[in-house]
Amino acid sequence: MNDRIRISPVRVVNADGEMLGEMETEKALALALDQGLDLVEVSPDARPPVCRIMNYGKVVYERQKKTSSGAKHHKTQLKQLRLRAKTGQHDIEVKINKAREFLGRRDKVKINVMFRGRENAHHDRGREMLDEIVKSLEDVATVEQFPRMESGRMMSVLLAPSAK
Repeated sequence: MNDRIRISPVRVVNADGEMLGEMETEKALALALDQGLDLVEVSPDARPPVCRIMNYGKVVYERQKKTSSGAKHHKTQLKQLRLRAKTGQHDIEVKINKAREFLGRRDKVKINVMFRGRENAHHDRGREMLDEIVKSLEDVATVEQFPRMESGRMMSVLLAPSAK
């Protein structure tokens, strides 16, 4: 590229793709610099070597952008959904749909059932809710942590997206 091209003469192609013919390397480099572009050797094996006048920084940027855009990686997040022991059936279905959406985006979902006051006497109701949710999401999720009590007043289950 530019002054690193040692061989003279070179065959030059301009930025529009038109053949300018053979010329001395210094003259071709001066022509490229006048246009604010670079002289890049595109075919070093040819005799004489073929050089093109182009914006090399732009070419490198576009090549880098193309290779990185194909491999967008999703960083897995932990999404939490909170329920109470008295939560109604429709509200549970809404939470299930939200969990399905999160799992579809390859995020993990932690579903918490909170107990307050007299609800602490009904941990079995919370376990039933979590089992029902796990059963309805078994097509898109696998259980990473089975339902268990955490910190005395909360029962939770951790779901991860299935490998399907």
